[in-house]
Amino acid sequence: MLILMPVDKSDPDRAEIVPQAEAGAWALVEFEDGETGAVAFFEDWEAAYAEAFVDFVILANKFENYLDFMNMGSMVLVPREAKTIDEIMEAFKFKELDEIGL
Repeated sequence: MLILMPVDKSDPDRAEIVPQAEAGAWALVEFEDGETGAVAFFEDWEAAYAEAFVDFVILANKFENYLDFMNMGSMVLVPREAKTIDEIMEAFKFKELDEIGL
């Protein structure tokens, strides 16, 4: 499955989730069998959706605009405390992210 999130930089080891308006890049993370795989970075979220279907989008907070992602068929989640890609993926694995939506 593919998970997309707005991050501050294109460095998988140091990138942290940020609000969409502050995104320096969008990280597209492969997640299979409970393990994080390859991470690709895109300039904007539309470019990531042009590559493949995104299963989940993780946004920085519940006040972000999430309707575009839901209209594309993705489930939208927000972290409770996790900030880095690794922390967020660990929280995803253990279902420690909150769902936002209609």
